[in-house]
Amino acid sequence: MASTPGILTEWPWKPLGSFKHVLLLPWTIKSTYNFVTKDTPEERDLSTFLVFPYILFRMLHNQIWISLSRYINAKGNNRILDRGLEFDQVDREKNWDDQILFNGILFFVGIHTINGAKNLPYWRTDGVVISILLHVTLVEFLYYWLHRALHHYYLYNRYHSHHHSSIVTEPITSVIHPFAEHIAYFSLFAIPMLTTLLSGTSSIASFAGYLFYIDFMNNLGHCNFEIIPKKLFSIFPPLKYLMYTPSFHSLHHTQFRTNYSLFMPFYDYVYGTMDESTDSLYERSLKRGEDTAQVVYLTHLTTPESIFHLQVGFAHVSSRPYVSPKWYLMWFMWPLTLCSIMITWIYGRTFVVERHRFHPLNLQTWAIPKYKLQYSLQWQNASINSLVEEAILEAEHKGVKVLSLGLLNQSEELNAYGALYVKRHPELKTRVVDGSSLAVAVILNSIPKGTTQLLLRGKVTKVATSIALALCQKGIQVATLRDDECAKLNNSLDVNSKSNLVLTKSTSYQVWLVGDGLSEEEQLKASKGTIFVPFSQFQPKKLRKDCFYHYTPAMLTPKSLENVHSCENWLPRRVMSAWRIAGIVHGLEGWNEHECGIPTTADLPRFDKVWDAALRHGFQPLTSISSA
Repeated sequence: MASTPGILTEWPWKPLGSFKHVLLLPWTIKSTYNFVTKDTPEERDLSTFLVFPYILFRMLHNQIWISLSRYINAKGNNRILDRGLEFDQVDREKNWDDQILFNGILFFVGIHTINGAKNLPYWRTDGVVISILLHVTLVEFLYYWLHRALHHYYLYNRYHSHHHSSIVTEPITSVIHPFAEHIAYFSLFAIPMLTTLLSGTSSIASFAGYLFYIDFMNNLGHCNFEIIPKKLFSIFPPLKYLMYTPSFHSLHHTQFRTNYSLFMPFYDYVYGTMDESTDSLYERSLKRGEDTAQVVYLTHLTTPESIFHLQVGFAHVSSRPYVSPKWYLMWFMWPLTLCSIMITWIYGRTFVVERHRFHPLNLQTWAIPKYKLQYSLQWQNASINSLVEEAILEAEHKGVKVLSLGLLNQSEELNAYGALYVKRHPELKTRVVDGSSLAVAVILNSIPKGTTQLLLRGKVTKVATSIALALCQKGIQVATLRDDECAKLNNSLDVNSKSNLVLTKSTSYQVWLVGDGLSEEEQLKASKGTIFVPFSQFQPKKLRKDCFYHYTPAMLTPKSLENVHSCENWLPRRVMSAWRIAGIVHGLEGWNEHECGIPTTADLPRFDKVWDAALRHGFQPLTSISSA
C-alpha cells in the first residue's frame, strides 16, 4: 500500500478474493462454445477464443520467471543485490495476476465493442512493424515522462511508493502497482494495438507478440540477477540504448531518482538521468559466481504437490504453512504436478532451494528430488543413499563446514542416522549433523512442568530413545503400549533408569509423546485434554478437537536471520525445525565433531549444551500449542 493511498488504489474485484477469476468465465465460456459449435466465421472467431489460453500462458510465463529467479538468487550466480526478501513483500505481491485479469477483461470488452477486432489474421508484417515503431518512439517516450511524474512527491506518496516498497525485486514486482497506475500503463501499451486495429493492420501475432515482449522485459528487469551477456553489447554497441539490463533497473529501486526508462535506456541518456554506476554494477554482477555456504540443510520433497510449496515454487503458497491442497486444486494442477515429477526424475540430482544469512554464516537449503513415499520403499534406499552421499561430497568439495540431514535423510534404516557416510569417508571435513540433540532438547523443554508420567507412542527412533533415556534418568515414568517398543527402549537404558520404563495397557495419560506410526484409532482412545508432543519431523494428523497438539520440534528464529520469506513445511512463519537449527548452531559454535549415529548415554550432556547454545544465538522456544 502506498504511504498515502490515492483514489483508485484498490482493484475493484478485491472483495471477491480468490473468486475474482470468475469474472472471466462468461466471456470464456461464450467464446469457447461459439468456436466449438458455430459454423460461420463471424461467430466462430479464433482470435476471441485464444484470449483465455493466452491469459493462462502469461501466468505460466510469469511463474517460470519467478521460479528461475528464486533458484538463481539462491545459488548466487550473477546476483545483483544481496539483501533478502521478507514476508511482507510476498504478501504485498501475492496478487500479481490482477493485471493479467485486468488485461483479459479489457480484451474481451474490446473485441465485442470495436469494429474489426474479430477474425484477426495470424500475421501481418505491416502491423508488426507499426507496433515496433510506435513502441520504440511514442510508448517509450511517454512512459519515461509518466514515470518521472510518478516520482513527484504527490503521486509517489499516493501511488508509486507501493511499487518501490520492494527494494530487492522479484520478476512479479514489475506489475505490483495500484489500480490507477495500471490504467495509465495499459493506456500507453494500448497505443500500438489500437493503432494497428483501427488501421486494419493488426493480427494475432502482433497482439500476442507485443504482450509477450512487455511481460518478458518486465520480468527480466526485476529478476535481480544479470542475464544479458556482455558480448551482445560488443557485437552491437547501440544496443545499450535500446535494451536495458536487470542491473540497470535494479539501480532504479535502490537510487530512486535515476534510470527511469521503460525498456530502452535511450531517454535516460538524453535527459541526463542515467545512473553513473550502471556499467560498473552490470560488470560486477556478470562476474559474480555461485555463493559459498558454510552450513547446508539437506531436505527432500514430501508429497508430489509439495514442490509448489518450496521457495522456488509458488511464492504465496510457500509463505504459509504447508497443507494438502483441496481435491479440486489437485485436479486442476495435476498437469503441472506431473511435469514437476518428470523434471525431478529426469534431473535426478540435489538442487538449491533457499539461501539465508545469519551473522557470519551463509546458509543454504538443498533438496533431494525424492518424495516421502519413496523413502518407505526399500528398493529405493540405494538410490536415495547415493543422492545423499553425493550431496555430502559436493558440500565437502565446496568447503561447507556443516551439513545437517533433514526429514527422512537421516533415518536408521537408510543410513544409521548419517553414520554410514562418516564411516565411508573418515577424513570428511564437512561435519554431518543429524540434529537429534537439539530435537531432544526442544521436546524435553516442551513437556509441561510437573509431569511425572507420560505415554510414548509411534516408531522408536533415535530421538525417541534419547528422550526416554533422559526422562527416565530424571525420574519421569515413560510408558509404552507394545512389547517390541518397550524392549527396544529398554536396551538403551542404564540399570538405574530401567525401573521408570513401563509396559501398560492404559491410554489415560495427560501427555503423549508421538512419532510416525501413530494410528487414528490410538488417537481416538486418548483422554479429553491430552497433549500430543511429536518427536517426529512429520506432524501427526490432528483428529481431536478436544485435545492439544504441539508443533514438531522447532524453534522461533531471531530477526537477524535474513531472507526468511517461506515456511518450512507445516511450521509457522519464521519457525525452523530443530534438525535444521542444529546445523546452524553447530556452525556458529565451530564444533569440530560429527553429530550422528546410534544414540548412547554419552549423548546426554549434549542436550543441554546445544539447547543453551541455541538460546544464546537468539533462537526461542515455541510456547504455543493448538487444538485440532
